[in-house]
Amino acid sequence: INLARGIVLILLIIAFLGIWAWAWSKKRKPEFHAASMLPLEEDDGKVPSDDATGNGKNDGKTQAGTKE
Repeated sequence: INLARGIVLILLIIAFLGIWAWAWSKKRKPEFHAASMLPLEEDDGKVPSDDATGNGKNDGKTQAGTKE
C-alpha cells in the first residue's frame, strides 16, 4: 500500500507542476488580462477610461463632496 501511496504522490506532484506551468505560461497572459478587466466592464462591455473612474486625476476640477 505504501508503494501505491508513493506513486500517487509523485503523479500528483507532476500534475501540480504541469498545471502551474500551464497557468504561468506567457501565451496565457492576454486571457488573464481580459479576465482581470471583467469587474470593470460596463453593461455594454466597455471598460471605462481612467478619467471616468474618479481616481484623483481630475485636471484641477473639484468633484462633488471633495473640496469646496
